[in-house]
Amino acid sequence: MKNILTAIGQQTRAFQRHWLSYFSLFVSVDLVIQLIVIPLFRLATTVILQAAQIPFISYQNVVIIARHHPLVVVALLVELICLLLVVDLQFAAVLLGIRDISREMFTVRGLVREIWQTLRHLRPSSLLVLMVYFILVIPFADLVYRTPLLAKIQVPQFILDYLTRNGLLLTATVTFYIILTFLGLRLVWALPLMVYQRLRPRAAFRQSWQRTQGRRWLAVALRLLTIGFLAVLVMAAFYALVIGAQWLLDFLPQPVAALFANINLLIIQLGSELVTTWTGVVTVSLLFLPLTTTAPVTASPRLAAKGRRAFAGLILVVLVVVAAAGNGLYLSTSQHHRPVTISHRGVAEENGVQNTLPALKRTHRLHPDYVELDVHETKDQQFVVLHDENLKELAGVNKTPRQLTLKQLTRLTVHENGHQAKLASFTTYLRTADRLHQKLLVEIKPTPADSPGMVKRFVDRYGTDLIQHHALVHSLDYGVVEQLKRLEPRLPVMYIQPYNFTYPNTAANGYSMEYSTLTYDFITLAHLQGKRVYAWTVNEPAIMMQMMYKNADGIITDNLAELNRQIATYEDQRSYARQLLNYILVVPTNTEFAP
Repeated sequence: MKNILTAIGQQTRAFQRHWLSYFSLFVSVDLVIQLIVIPLFRLATTVILQAAQIPFISYQNVVIIARHHPLVVVALLVELICLLLVVDLQFAAVLLGIRDISREMFTVRGLVREIWQTLRHLRPSSLLVLMVYFILVIPFADLVYRTPLLAKIQVPQFILDYLTRNGLLLTATVTFYIILTFLGLRLVWALPLMVYQRLRPRAAFRQSWQRTQGRRWLAVALRLLTIGFLAVLVMAAFYALVIGAQWLLDFLPQPVAALFANINLLIIQLGSELVTTWTGVVTVSLLFLPLTTTAPVTASPRLAAKGRRAFAGLILVVLVVVAAAGNGLYLSTSQHHRPVTISHRGVAEENGVQNTLPALKRTHRLHPDYVELDVHETKDQQFVVLHDENLKELAGVNKTPRQLTLKQLTRLTVHENGHQAKLASFTTYLRTADRLHQKLLVEIKPTPADSPGMVKRFVDRYGTDLIQHHALVHSLDYGVVEQLKRLEPRLPVMYIQPYNFTYPNTAANGYSMEYSTLTYDFITLAHLQGKRVYAWTVNEPAIMMQMMYKNADGIITDNLAELNRQIATYEDQRSYARQLLNYILVVPTNTEFAP
């Protein structure tokens, strides 16, 4: 450990000599990705889908797209290849830039030339290998360079929840991540070898594997963990100092406090980026620079120094302008509004059995804006309030709603959370909610066994009443969403999305989005089109606060009382110091300089 700390100290002193050049390198690559690359990819995806009149991409329609829109599939595959190339090139830019700056031979023109040579060196067969490589190194990529493109690759929380529900799935998940981590450590040298020594991917993989034989991969892990731990300590101390200063400044008149809040938020962003730069440079210098065999494009020291100063000045100006625009918007209290509260399946803090009348009545006392419930069609073409497609878990009956009549279903007793209750018809549930003056968010859950005209019958029976009582409807099936809007345009209908792949262009009035992939950008784009966005299912206080600061219009939760407490905190404690703290703790985003 002492040797590692000594080596980190030596590299830190070397970093100090050229910290501004390193900082400019990291920030410039980041800004290019955020301001140019990501918008271009988003625009390309939108144009491709709109040209084929495809409103969205999800697991529901991917087979249909493959069958009926082969050109779209080809275009999206080309886009994926371009994405892989961009990820490869941005890492190459960082690795080559660090090498050139450390040798005091860095010029922008020389770096661009070297990146172009790296691109020419790639072969089509390399792309699949690169895809596998980036999947493996994602857990360690942030220590070298935090890229927004890799940050978008994540597993939705509801899938992780499902994988950890029982011991077998949990064991398989943990084992998978252990294997992934081990392989990532063994192959961590592959990309630097491809960049510095121009090796082909297979040769680089083979050499990286050889370099980490025996216990040498543990030494790599120890160095990475040590650098990461030191970065966390530095960031914690830095954040505490800035937040403490803002807390004192909040006692000054509001305009003065607001001015310093904007300055301190910029300091937080610059400081975070500087620590990120230090982490990347030290990691590359310790692990990868010894691999260097190719000489950088040469330039005179005077020309290189002059170029670095001009480059750094330009980057700082652009950075401050971009950050200031986003910071002013974030700190403006007019941008933050109270989200509507939505009780998931009609329960709150396990106060009853989901989707039952006793739970509805208890939950109503907590004053949710909406109670969310689920509706299935029955054997006799009626509608029962039920989430699951099989009654075994709640009622102990191995039947589906479509196999039983409404009368048979409402005789069943369901058990959950230490409570029991009878299933309810949607007619009874709606009548009870109307009597309580409780607005509803109704999820229609279609199945392949549903009868023809199911959606039309639902609209004919309940559409007018739902409109009169200001209810909302949403569904995971876009076909249902389209039918509802066609049959009753006045009815507000939302489309449920389990994954934020790309911004959809649909007939829906808004979106219910699984929270773990819901971004500030998605919500902003929806608002520009006059559409609302609800986040589901949000049960943790920190995530509730995060969704509020991302400007989600509503939050669907199992813990309504906790959500009410978090909203009260959100509305009552809007000091600038707290806003800065929330920016650090509960507003993680895919970009460094925008909320």
